[in-house]
Amino acid sequence: MHRRLFSRTLALVALVATVAAAGALPATAESPGPAATRLHATIDAVLADPRLAGAQAGVVVVDTATGRTLYDRNGDRQLVPASNTKLLTSTAALALLGPGHRFSTDVLTDGRRRAGLVSGNLYLRGGGDPTMLAADYDALAARVAADGVRMVTGHLVADDTRYDAARLGAEWAWDDESYYYAAQVSALTVAPDTDYDAGTVIVRAAPAGAAGAKPVVTLSPPNGYLRIDNRAETVADGETTLSFERTHGGNTIVVTGRIAVGAAATSDWMTVWEPTGYAAAVFRDALRRHGVRVLGRTVPGRATPADATPVARHDSMALAELLVPFLKLSNNGHAEVLTKEIGRVISGSGSWPAGLTAISEYVADTGMDTGTLRQLDGSGLSRRNLIPADEFVALLAAVRREPWFDTWYAALPIAGNAERLVGGTLRSRMRGTAAADNVHAKSGSLAGVSALSGYATDGDGRVLAFSVVFNNYLTSSVKALEDQIAIALASYREADGRSTRATPPVAPESPRVPEGRECSWVKPIVC
Repeated sequence: MHRRLFSRTLALVALVATVAAAGALPATAESPGPAATRLHATIDAVLADPRLAGAQAGVVVVDTATGRTLYDRNGDRQLVPASNTKLLTSTAALALLGPGHRFSTDVLTDGRRRAGLVSGNLYLRGGGDPTMLAADYDALAARVAADGVRMVTGHLVADDTRYDAARLGAEWAWDDESYYYAAQVSALTVAPDTDYDAGTVIVRAAPAGAAGAKPVVTLSPPNGYLRIDNRAETVADGETTLSFERTHGGNTIVVTGRIAVGAAATSDWMTVWEPTGYAAAVFRDALRRHGVRVLGRTVPGRATPADATPVARHDSMALAELLVPFLKLSNNGHAEVLTKEIGRVISGSGSWPAGLTAISEYVADTGMDTGTLRQLDGSGLSRRNLIPADEFVALLAAVRREPWFDTWYAALPIAGNAERLVGGTLRSRMRGTAAADNVHAKSGSLAGVSALSGYATDGDGRVLAFSVVFNNYLTSSVKALEDQIAIALASYREADGRSTRATPPVAPESPRVPEGRECSWVKPIVC
C-alpha cells in the first residue's frame, strides 16, 4: 500500500474510533458556515468566467493549521503544471542538498611544474555552478597567473563530467531551444549577468550612424565561441523589428529586421550550443589576458585525473541565496541543474533520471501521492509533467514543518511587491489588494497553461495553502482569474461572511508583456 494511502487509512480508523467514543461527529464534519459558503460562491463565480470555457481547472484550498479543505474543484485532476513543478524541485533541493550547499569550479593540472612552465594539461573542472560569470572565470585566471603559471604545454581540458551529457530535457519543444528559458544543461557553463541564465549570451544590436548600414551587434560576455550573421538593416525611421535566432546545432546567431537611426538599442538572451565549450572559451580568453598561454587545444568532456594538483577554486553562493533568483525569476536552468545535482549527491549519477527519482522519494515522504503525478524535468518546461492541484497543496502544507521553510517561503514571489527580487514574477499582480505583500506563490505559464500555487494569509491570520491550475484555455491569459482567487483567500474571514462576496473581487488583468523577460509572451514560456 502506498505510504500516503496507508496514513490516510490510519487517520480514518482513528476518526471512526473517536466518533464512536464521543457519540457525535467532530467539528470538522459540520456543514460549512456562511463565510465558507460565500468563499465557495466567489471561487465558483471565477471559474465560470467565459475565458475558461472548454478549459480544465483544478483548484484546492486548505487551512494549513487544521488540514481542513476549504475548497476543492477537480483537485485530483492530473494537469500540466508549468513552472509550479519548481515547487517540488526546490523543496527537494533544500531537503536533500541543504541550504548551505555550494557548487565549486576548480582549475587543476596533471603536469610537472618548472618555474612558470607546466608540462601537461590544465583542467577546468565544472561543479554545476549556474551562477558562474565571465568575471568569475577572470578571477580564476588571475589566480592561476598569481600561482606563477605562465605557459601550459598541454591542452585546456573542460571537465563537465559531474553531470551526464544530456543537454535538453524530455519533450522540450524544438523551436524553443535558442531561447534563454530552454538553455542546455552542463556542469560547466557561463551566465551573462546576475539573473544567472546559465548557458546564454546577451546579443545587443544598436543602429549604425547612417541609413543603409548594418546595425552594430555585440555579445556579452565578449567571446569568439559564437558567430554573428548580421542580415539586419539600419533605416532612416520606423519601428524597430529586429529579431535574433540561433541556428540549430551551431553557434551562429542570425540577426534580421530593421532599426532606425537614433533608435534605442535592443537586446535578447540567446542560448549557446554546447555550453561547456562556451565556458572554456571564456576562460581561455581570461588566461590570455592574464599572461597565461595554453599551447594545446581545448578538449571538452574529459575527466580530471584523481591525482591532479589544485591551482585555483571558485565557490558559488549558498543554495539558500540561489533560491532568490531561482524562484523569484522562475529560472529554468537553475531547476535543471539542481535536479542533476541532487542525482549526483544522492546516487552518484548527475542525470535527470537519478535526480527525479530522488525528488520523487522526497516528496512522497512529505505526503504527496506520487502515484498520481508525473515529473519529467525540474523546471516544468516539459508538457508531459502532470501534477494534480491537491498534491501541490499537500506539499505546501507539509513543508511548513521543515527547518528551512522560512528561507524557502521568503524566496517565493510575493504578490504586488514592485521590487524585482522580492515580487519576482508576481510584482505586477494584485497590487493594491488584500493579496499584496501577503500572497507568496509560484506562478507558471505555457501556451494554454497557467498556474499559481502557494500561500495566502487570510483576514483571521490563518495561513491557507492553495493551488490553481488551468489547462487548455484559448484566451491569451487567465492570470487575472488566478489573482481573483488569491485575493478572495487573502480577504477571507471565518467569522465574518461580509469579507467574501459571490461577485468575484476585482483584479487587474495581467499585462500583455509584463516587466522583465522571465514572463515574456513573445514565446510560450514557463514563468
